[in-house]
Amino acid sequence: MTTIASNLQAVNAAISEAALSAGRTADEISLLAVSKTFPADALREAFQAGQRRFAESYLQEALVKIAALQGLAIEWHFIGPIQGNKTRQIAENFAWVHSVDRLKIAERLSVQRPAHLPPLQLCLQVNVSHEASKSGVSPEGLSDLARAVAVLPGLHLRGLMAIPAPSDEIAVQRASFARLNELYRELNLQGFQLDTLSMGMSQDFSSAIAEGATMVRIGSAIFGKRIYQEGVV
Repeated sequence: MTTIASNLQAVNAAISEAALSAGRTADEISLLAVSKTFPADALREAFQAGQRRFAESYLQEALVKIAALQGLAIEWHFIGPIQGNKTRQIAENFAWVHSVDRLKIAERLSVQRPAHLPPLQLCLQVNVSHEASKSGVSPEGLSDLARAVAVLPGLHLRGLMAIPAPSDEIAVQRASFARLNELYRELNLQGFQLDTLSMGMSQDFSSAIAEGATMVRIGSAIFGKRIYQEGVV
């Protein structure tokens, strides 16, 4: 068994354990393998070990891997910040986008989604920690954004995503995730039919699962330490 395969096995076991502790089942939670900065060969190893959903943050790097692995039945998720000049390639190459935080970007994705492809599955990114340096719509502006995005053609609004301020304190982690879940439930009470809470990473996914995560985004626990390259976009 490769290191990536054994890491995947350990991560899936940890997800199952966290789900059990939260009174949930593992099949309620999807694992996104966050593969940014890792080469196509690493993704191929993870695919051979059973992983099907991969998340990328850097468009140009992702496009190289999508081309290299086009023969594999991979579900590609984009989770990075979105610049206006990148929307066409995102709309054309990904099944999911988790990081929509303003209407202009959603409108561009809607117009640019090819008609022969299924609707682009969308999550709205929420800045639950009110960090000035973080992307995300404010909790106060979420309902209006969701209402505007939900009616755009070529898109399917599925849920919410957040990257809270990092903390080693379980109570702090859970409070941020609980806030996103609260916003999610409020939108559903308003008539939205959301089913996805994309939250939790390698260091805090157990807290996210305890607070209702349906997708966890895990990279380093699967692929190892991430090495960033200058100029990657």
